[in-house]
Amino acid sequence: MTDALREPTFLILTALAEEPRHGYGILRDVEQISGGRVRLRAGTLYTALDRLTSDEWVAVDREEVVDGRLRRYYRLTDLGAARLAEEIERVRSTARVAATRLRARFIGGTA
Repeated sequence: MTDALREPTFLILTALAEEPRHGYGILRDVEQISGGRVRLRAGTLYTALDRLTSDEWVAVDREEVVDGRLRRYYRLTDLGAARLAEEIERVRSTARVAATRLRARFIGGTA
């Protein structure tokens, strides 16, 4: 069994699951996906992207210059997609157990 992903990592991988994104796009999408609960700082994001790139879960897709500044786009690799899918299944499985136990609690009248 693989260790659970930390929430910021899970959200970054989720942000990249649909399409390549640049750093600011990832920051905005993570905030949107989390309903505003998670607001990554740029330093935190780029440290995570460096680690995810090293782990081969994320790769640089392309670079472009916008208003004189380099904009780097990142994409989810097949390995990263597999790891994200694994985490989704782990969370679903845990949630099923929790829901079953909660239903049993109310049905059994111990609430």
